[in-house]
Amino acid sequence: MTLPRLSQLELRIMGVLWSRGPSSVREVLENLPQSRRPAHTTVQTMMVRLEAKGALKRSGKVANAHIYEAAISRQAAQGRLVDEFLGLFGGRMQPLMAYFAEAGKLTLADVQEAERHLRALARKGKTR
Repeated sequence: MTLPRLSQLELRIMGVLWSRGPSSVREVLENLPQSRRPAHTTVQTMMVRLEAKGALKRSGKVANAHIYEAAISRQAAQGRLVDEFLGLFGGRMQPLMAYFAEAGKLTLADVQEAERHLRALARKGKTR
């Protein structure tokens, strides 16, 4: 299955569902930050679109409210975003790593954790 491309608002909605679990439109709306909270109808429309994209599925109904749950994991959605972003750099990590290091966003502890992760993947035969 190809993962859907998600907009910023769709990711915010998905974030609520990943954190809370199955929820109605109203529950999602109430859990979005009040300062950037869209209209109820906007959230409802976005959730219907997310369902059409395969990112959400209806898991029930309470009274007149449909209950939605995430059909894709946070990790899968983040992986799609990272892959798209990395594509902007020709698939090369080096320019990103250099930028993050120079900007102080990449610490030695981050690099050591990445090395541990790469070694574990190599032991499992999952690296190039």
